[in-house]
Amino acid sequence: MRDGLGVGLGVGVSGLAFGAAAVTAGLSVAQACVLSLVAFTGASQFALVGVIGGGGALATGALGAVLLGGRNALYGLRLADLLRVRGWRRLATAHVVIDETTAVATAQPDRASARTGFYVTAVSLYVAWNLTTLLGALGAARVGDPTAFGLDTLGPAAFLALLWPRLTAGGTERWVAAAAAVIAVGATPLLPSGVPVMLAAAAALPALLRPRRGARPDAQERP
Repeated sequence: MRDGLGVGLGVGVSGLAFGAAAVTAGLSVAQACVLSLVAFTGASQFALVGVIGGGGALATGALGAVLLGGRNALYGLRLADLLRVRGWRRLATAHVVIDETTAVATAQPDRASARTGFYVTAVSLYVAWNLTTLLGALGAARVGDPTAFGLDTLGPAAFLALLWPRLTAGGTERWVAAAAAVIAVGATPLLPSGVPVMLAAAAALPALLRPRRGARPDAQERP
């Protein structure tokens, strides 16, 4: 419970930045709040408003958000056996399968602790994220001209915040992140807004296609 509350409340405060970025990008307060309630995956939400704020098409921003959110499906595969949710609860549980809930759950020593950590993180983060989204959106809406306070930089800053942890990581992550940044920056003057971000995902292909270290050539032929 301590782990879940710490992560949930700590990360939930960043909803202030999302609410402000969403309104600055042109969304209404209500649209920003509905997006947090329905999508509830921070990286995808920031990606969407970043593309819209940069003048990109809604479809482009939505596609980028879906691509980022696709990782949650992989988390679901890992958590299915750990949580063992049945019936209608599966739908509600799937809605809150994100980075933070997965991290807390998989860090626990047993299934009971994992379930507790998962749901405490989910509830605290969901409530905090949506409340701070509302506060951030209301605050940005009252500002008037966002460029007067530099709020128009929130969208690009959000993308940098998503990229920076990968750049400071070691090994393959660092090189993939650096290559993605180069692709995005190089394509920005040439392609419509929002497209360079999705194109940057191609940087991960070499890492995905590279054979695992130590794998035997005939590994796939064995039963």
